[in-house]
Amino acid sequence: MGVLRNSTCLRQWLTSVGRLCLLLFVIYVPAAGGQALTENRSPRVLVLYPYDERIAATTVAGEAIRARLLDATGGKIDLFSEFLDLARFPEGEYVERMAQFLGEKYVRHRPDVVVALGEQSAKFIVEHRAALARDAKIIVAGFNKSTALKMKMPPDVIGAFTEFNIIKTAALARRLHPSARHLFVLGGSSEFDRWWLETAKAELAEFSKNYDTTYLEDLTIEEFVAKAAAFPADSIVLALTIFQDRSGRNFIPRDAVKQITATASAPVFGPYSTYIDYGSVGGNVVTFEALGESVADLTLDALDGKPITHVQAPHFDVVDARQLKRWGLSEQNLPPGTFQMYRQPTFLEQYWLTVLVVSVVITLQSVFIIILLFERRRRRTAEVESRHRLLEVIHLNQSATAGALSASIAHELNQPLGAIRSNAEAASIVLRSACPDLKLIEQILTDIQDDDQRAHDIISRMRGLLKKRAEIEWQEFDLSELTATAIKILKGEAVRRGIEVRSKPAREPLLVRADKIHVQQVVLNIAINAMDAMTKAGNQRKLTLETRLTKDAKAELSISDSGDGIPDDKFATIFEPFYTTKASGTGLGLSIARTIVETYGGRIMASNGGDGGAVFRVVLPLARAETR
Repeated sequence: MGVLRNSTCLRQWLTSVGRLCLLLFVIYVPAAGGQALTENRSPRVLVLYPYDERIAATTVAGEAIRARLLDATGGKIDLFSEFLDLARFPEGEYVERMAQFLGEKYVRHRPDVVVALGEQSAKFIVEHRAALARDAKIIVAGFNKSTALKMKMPPDVIGAFTEFNIIKTAALARRLHPSARHLFVLGGSSEFDRWWLETAKAELAEFSKNYDTTYLEDLTIEEFVAKAAAFPADSIVLALTIFQDRSGRNFIPRDAVKQITATASAPVFGPYSTYIDYGSVGGNVVTFEALGESVADLTLDALDGKPITHVQAPHFDVVDARQLKRWGLSEQNLPPGTFQMYRQPTFLEQYWLTVLVVSVVITLQSVFIIILLFERRRRRTAEVESRHRLLEVIHLNQSATAGALSASIAHELNQPLGAIRSNAEAASIVLRSACPDLKLIEQILTDIQDDDQRAHDIISRMRGLLKKRAEIEWQEFDLSELTATAIKILKGEAVRRGIEVRSKPAREPLLVRADKIHVQQVVLNIAINAMDAMTKAGNQRKLTLETRLTKDAKAELSISDSGDGIPDDKFATIFEPFYTTKASGTGLGLSIARTIVETYGGRIMASNGGDGGAVFRVVLPLARAETR
């Protein structure tokens, strides 16, 4: 018994010495750690997670912290992570053992900054700071300022706070579901779940007066699912957290929400972004990526020795577009600035650049088309006006031609008129005789008719020269016949001037389509110019008009004279307006002739003949391609 008693005392003594050594070691290590901070080493950051690695909220925030720190430091930083698992093991003995374990684990790697995500992590580091990170900067995140005040955090502990205001989520639900008459609020059985539910009751006190309100708590997950399936359709459901149900089973809150929303008969809203994609319509949430980036920025400032203060993580209204469609909730009721996840863009939103480019192109094309139509209208108006001016000029030219030929025409007209008078006098004498010769009288009357027809033809040709047209009269005629008619008009003038007129018509008809009087005017203009050019030609005055079919199947009229020809340096100007070599000429004859010919798709050319004199060629397209 004495030996046993002595052995027991020895064990107790050794245990006491061991504890004393451990205490001295722990006291010594912070001093060593403090000394290490002055060494040239990478900064150390420890991130404390309150639960296990399956909890998406803290995991997403932690990954955002790590990514931001690694990017900002170029990887020159030591990052450590610890999952405290306090939801499943909230007992004080476990917490003490965890603190002792971490104190020993980081004895030679004391962190420069400790980031505590969530309320439980913050409580843990505040209570066990001396053992784990006496000289480290402490940054907490994931809860609101009021919670921090209740925890009585030291003033040097800096927070990135998130105000999970359930009222804002409820207000979003009311806007999307204005016809709702029932309100259900769901909460689990863990300590945090109960605290959150009590907080929500206080915040929703005024809001819930407008609804038949029910707080569902301390149920098994199966009971939550069954209740959700029986909700009235005109209900708003707010899901808080379910870390644990009444049976003691532990859950990741978003997984519990997913089971509930799968059979829910009314839309479910929640204040966490992690509930999106798990059946929640949405809520006023803080994105845990944004929270993590805010914490990382505070951490970087702390490592650089800059002063840091509390910050507020931004909240947003976020909804799942698929759930809006599922419950028939109109996106037009969303508050301005609401972010819609999983929203399928409309055709216009998806291809806005293409639509914009196409719209601009179509608009420009429309403008160009309008401009072209306007210009086309202006062109047509100008063409009509030009045509009217051309007709007026041609009429004036015809009048001038008639004036120039008036003496010859008058002389030519006197012949049939004189013959008519002579025949009439002869008929009168025969009739006064005792026995009138009726056959002779019949012959005289026939001569009178022929002379009258000659006079009529002369007057008709004169009338054609003097007729004024308002529009072009398109006709199909034989160019050779028109040339013969022009020769008849010129015959009297040619005789008066002593000019021999020759005609060489084509063997086949040369049918062209144009205004007959206009083309005739071209022939007269060129022929009269040719007669004027032969004034000094002596007795060898010859004017030849020839028509033929060209090799390229077009009708050609050539007018040649026996004058002095055209000087080589004048070919470029003879068709210009107002160019003339005659003292009394206007210089418009050939210019008008060219305008007329080009109006009908033809061309006019001038050259000198091999035997002297000038040759003018007028080429016009045939009216039909088969006329060859």
